[in-house]
Amino acid sequence: MAGWSCLVTGGGGFLGQRIICLLVEEKDLQEIRVLDKVFRPEVREEFSKLQSKIKLTLLEGDILDEQCLKGACQGTSVVIHTASVIDVRNAVPRETIMNVNVKGTQLLLEACVQASVPVFIHTSTIEVAGPNSYREIIQDGHEEEHHESAWSSPYPYSKKLAEKAVLGANGWALKNGGTLYTCALRPMYIYGEGSPFLSAYMHGALNNNGILTNHCKFSRVNPVYVGNVAWAHILALRALRDPKKVPNIQGQFYYISDDTPHQSYDDLNYTLSKEWGFCLDSRMSLPISLQYWLAFLLEIVSFLLSPIYKYNPCFNRHLVTLSNSVFTFSYKKAQRDLGYEPLYTWEEAKQKTKEWIGSLVKQHKETLKTKIH
Repeated sequence: MAGWSCLVTGGGGFLGQRIICLLVEEKDLQEIRVLDKVFRPEVREEFSKLQSKIKLTLLEGDILDEQCLKGACQGTSVVIHTASVIDVRNAVPRETIMNVNVKGTQLLLEACVQASVPVFIHTSTIEVAGPNSYREIIQDGHEEEHHESAWSSPYPYSKKLAEKAVLGANGWALKNGGTLYTCALRPMYIYGEGSPFLSAYMHGALNNNGILTNHCKFSRVNPVYVGNVAWAHILALRALRDPKKVPNIQGQFYYISDDTPHQSYDDLNYTLSKEWGFCLDSRMSLPISLQYWLAFLLEIVSFLLSPIYKYNPCFNRHLVTLSNSVFTFSYKKAQRDLGYEPLYTWEEAKQKTKEWIGSLVKQHKETLKTKIH
């Protein structure tokens, strides 16, 4: 078990950074390789602080570059694959999403076989399970129930295919005669410091006099804190490297949630930001059914205009459904098989996220002062 190394794809991202911060504490880990398309200066600075603890190698490259993947995987013991294009508004071309999320995953799996990497952990998403209709109610769902997204929207569709490729690769023969063991983690909506979704949402509210949009009040979900999702990846890694545990873990997927209260997305955003003067929009919102059919009409308009003009509607049926469904899942299987217990309580996660949102507010005020002067 001594002298192992780990590759984290998408390691410069929101979740990837948190995984790396936990990885540096792992026993006998000699090197962490971090693959991403580009590393922002602030990310490089944060990683430089970890160099005193472990050898940290930053690799800038494309997940579709076979030679890049071959070099990144060579001599590696574990791959944690978090890299993907996340897009729920259909703003990114479908071909780009399918290439990165599906083809990129397939190429990485093949690189693992050639480099004889025995462990592959895939960051999937709750969206591979749905929701398929805002009328459908799923509470405390679990892995033994069959939930599968029926959407053709590129993000959930691509992630579904990628997860199937990963779980289907479990048991593949490696070049050195060993065996590839895989598993997939399906986190709920992830919140926490550095969340690109929360950041965009809060900046939008700051530019709207601190008023939070109120489009998701009918949803009931169980969001998960980024630190707990990162912790689940560490536990999955340990389990797949443990000969006693691997028979139960290999080829499995796990829902990852924590003890964050079940609530609407709007309530979560308000709870995390009210301390800084944010408030929910008090105006009435359209009924969900009307939002859904309006989204359908906008999609038709987009399709009709596509030969001559690229029109991207501000919302679509998938987004309306995702934002207004009762869709919660239990982490009991991860608890049973991986020994998963949330590393951070709801109160700790809430406080850390609140403080980060406070820093966004401070930055916004400083920017306004600079513009005035």
